[in-house]
Amino acid sequence: MDMRSEGLVNFSSLRNQMTAFRNCSDESLSFEKFYIPIIYCILFLVCFPGNIIVISIYIFKMRPWKSSTIIMLNLAITDLLYVSCLPFLIHYSINGEHWVFGGFMCTFIRFTFYFNTYSSILFLTCFSLFRFFVIVYPMNCFSIQKRRWAVIACASVWIVSLFMVSPMIRFIVVKERENRSLCLDLTNSEDLDSVRLFNWLLTTFAFFLPLVLVTLCYAVIIYKLARGPHTQTSVKQKARRLAIVLLAVFYLCFLPFHIFRGLRIELKIHPVSCKIEKQIRDVFTVTKSLASLNTFGNLIFYVVLVDKFQHAILSICKLNTKKTKK
Repeated sequence: MDMRSEGLVNFSSLRNQMTAFRNCSDESLSFEKFYIPIIYCILFLVCFPGNIIVISIYIFKMRPWKSSTIIMLNLAITDLLYVSCLPFLIHYSINGEHWVFGGFMCTFIRFTFYFNTYSSILFLTCFSLFRFFVIVYPMNCFSIQKRRWAVIACASVWIVSLFMVSPMIRFIVVKERENRSLCLDLTNSEDLDSVRLFNWLLTTFAFFLPLVLVTLCYAVIIYKLARGPHTQTSVKQKARRLAIVLLAVFYLCFLPFHIFRGLRIELKIHPVSCKIEKQIRDVFTVTKSLASLNTFGNLIFYVVLVDKFQHAILSICKLNTKKTKK
């Protein structure tokens, strides 16, 4: 066999591997078809009304607003927008990944899903930075507690999130395949070089940088409170609980999602067997649901760790009890 013939054989073999890899995606649909709807239904039923209640309490029951209240209100709004996308994704999964809502809604839902994911990450980072300066440098940070700084910070988060996620619009497309309309996003794009670059930039600056900042903030806060001789035990315990909840959201909800999203994209560039690709896709499906669980973690954060929020809920419960007795 001459060099030309051998080259044609190798090229044909490589093309067959790529075709087989692209066809692997259908093999794990059965798992995603049942797993995603169950998780997303639970999240929607809990977090949609939960965030409406949270927003109502922040608006009507927690006056005057502090800087932390403004940040938490914006976090609840972005969580509400996030879970509002879930019914469309539930229908998409149940329907065997057949999108029936048109190209505009595909772009809107996919973009909104990612936009509010990174808005949530940045709002939690912003809250952690405010806590850091207030606790570690209390005498020098009276101005940072003023409401205008929180408003500026929240407006900046919305703008930065929009800027960082906006390139994703070019990767979101509807494609017809085997009598199905697929609503494809970042991990399914065929522009692999651009997707790979965008994914690493997004992961680095929109997740890993906030992850490092939040980790350092709460490490210093806990260290500072532990060394403070006049710090009340209740304050220390609250700071520890706050650190545990927020770090759990970052490390358990967001970190696996970003790791396996990057791995999914890398495997499209370096094809593997269908068995391995299926395993990675199934794990990525689980990590997507973990990322969505941050909305549930945020509800725990409001109810368990925010004192004024607890008092507002108790006052509403007492008022409802009095009305019932009457």
